Amino acid sequence: MQLDPSTGWFQGIHHCPSPNFNARPSGEISLLVVHNISLPPGQFGTGKVQAFFQNQLPTHEHPFFVEIASLQVSAHFFIERDGRPTQFVSCLDRAWHAGVSWFDGRDNCNDFSLGVELEGTDDLPYTDAQYARLAELTRQLLDAYPALSTQRIRGHCDIAPGRKTDPGPAFDWSRLHAELKER
Repeated sequence: MQLDPSTGWFQGIHHCPSPNFNARPSGEISLLVVHNISLPPGQFGTGKVQAFFQNQLPTHEHPFFVEIASLQVSAHFFIERDGRPTQFVSCLDRAWHAGVSWFDGRDNCNDFSLGVELEGTDDLPYTDAQYARLAELTRQLLDAYPALSTQRIRGHCDIAPGRKTDPGPAFDWSRLHAELKER
């Protein structure tokens, strides 16, 4: 797994391009946002996250899908329970993951952030493989984008408080920071 900074795409991981992105207004990348998602909620390994980020969610398969099918969202990355990463949007582009958000005196965090979705829920522990892959991915992003730092890694709950709760209390921030220090 290796980031190509000229394209913003990682080589050696699965690409599943999403139509839900646009150009960054300034090209700035200075925030990493950690999320969680599972579709249907609490179910893993279904392939429905990929379908959702490509606007191809089969609404007839689950009542929740009907509720969210009209949303156009994406993230740069998705890390499954077994650690498999998928990239949906180039790092150089603006993925639609943060929604109404605020960080460090600025709103519209999508403009300057990268989004990583972990397959999970707020209250179920994340896997060792997910922490390892997230740390590996984050190290490369920190190396490639100097405006990013470990102090600028936040949960969706931190940039959209009261609206979002992910990655939730099950996410071990101290573990991620310890793995990042092992560079």
